Amino acid sequence: MACQTLRLLKGWAGKGSEFMRTFLASLVAVVSLGAVVMPTAVSAQTNDPVRIGLEAPLTGDQKSIGIGMLDGAKLAASQMNARGGLLGRKVEIVPIDDAADPATGKTAATAAIADGLDGVVGPYNSGVGAETLPLYLAAGVVPIRLTSADATAGLGFTLQPMTSQIAPAAADALTKWAQAKSVAIIYDQSALYTQSVSSQLQTLLQQGGVQVTAFQPIDPGAKSYDDVVKTVAAGNPDVIYAATYYPEGGLIAKAMYDQKVSSKCVADYGSYDSAFVTTAGKAAAKNCPVVGVPAPNDFADSATYVAAYRKQFGKAPGTWSPYAYDSVNFFAYGVRRTGGFDAAALTKELGTVNGWSGWTGYVTVEPSTGNRQPATVVVTTTDAKGQLHIDAAWAKAVGADTQ
Repeated sequence: MACQTLRLLKGWAGKGSEFMRTFLASLVAVVSLGAVVMPTAVSAQTNDPVRIGLEAPLTGDQKSIGIGMLDGAKLAASQMNARGGLLGRKVEIVPIDDAADPATGKTAATAAIADGLDGVVGPYNSGVGAETLPLYLAAGVVPIRLTSADATAGLGFTLQPMTSQIAPAAADALTKWAQAKSVAIIYDQSALYTQSVSSQLQTLLQQGGVQVTAFQPIDPGAKSYDDVVKTVAAGNPDVIYAATYYPEGGLIAKAMYDQKVSSKCVADYGSYDSAFVTTAGKAAAKNCPVVGVPAPNDFADSATYVAAYRKQFGKAPGTWSPYAYDSVNFFAYGVRRTGGFDAAALTKELGTVNGWSGWTGYVTVEPSTGNRQPATVVVTTTDAKGQLHIDAAWAKAVGADTQ
């Protein structure tokens, strides 16, 4: 799947180019009917608001991700309400703060379900989703998740990439773009996603003849990872890959920059957020590309969405705002098509989606997993303004024409 995604990038000519239109339009693949069967949730005729939960880390170290998701969901709801709502009812976004912690998420999700939900977008963290997604499903609520660990496949639907799509793209980037013959992997051993992506990446690199000089676990929350960087750098790998979330990824990038490590720094998808840049510092961030997705204004025809976001919130979209925005609208699409919130009907309908369009481009769903095919995985780099955008050198290395 990574190769398929990379082939879609051939012909890229920068932001707003015809390539980006082709890339996003090419995300359509033919799927067959079917999906995970969920319990039924009967929606009574009422004038009460449609309550869509937004589960994310709204507090804690990863709150930058969560706030961007929440605002993206709110933008989608406000636009729907301006057009008359959903099935004639006002849409209300219900914040569900999981603080990127499974236990906290389980408590918050349980409370939100008890208060009444018609749908839910999120969570972001896979370890949290392993706990909360089954709760939503058991309650007859269809989740549009932002988790990436393959263990959460089939638990609702997602518009963003999964580990089985991210790891191959990362391995291709390290070999075809970074020309790495040896790689050291630093990974967060506490989180489901980082455990799975680091393990898959290690296997793929070794199968490709790349020497993995270190497979170094860390715990999140430290103020510095200077000693870890010094240890893995001693093996002189071509690349040090940080399979962590952005608080740790940013600190690892900073340590590599401060220590003038000769190895190339690359950060994993878990670090893909604007807060990676602020954590690392602009200079260190520019020295450490990040596997991710196109920036909010990299998507074709994104100007209208970005302008609407700025008008409502007075700031640029968060990294994951487009995906939360699309997730709310994707759920609403299913509701309109089925005429209600019955989980079985929604699951059947959303499992057949082929070519639905939103901020992040065209969407086709793999019915057996609820995953988007193919994935929108790219390599990004920090520009002079401190913003992450598609890396032109990476695009050229994988066969793109940047002239």
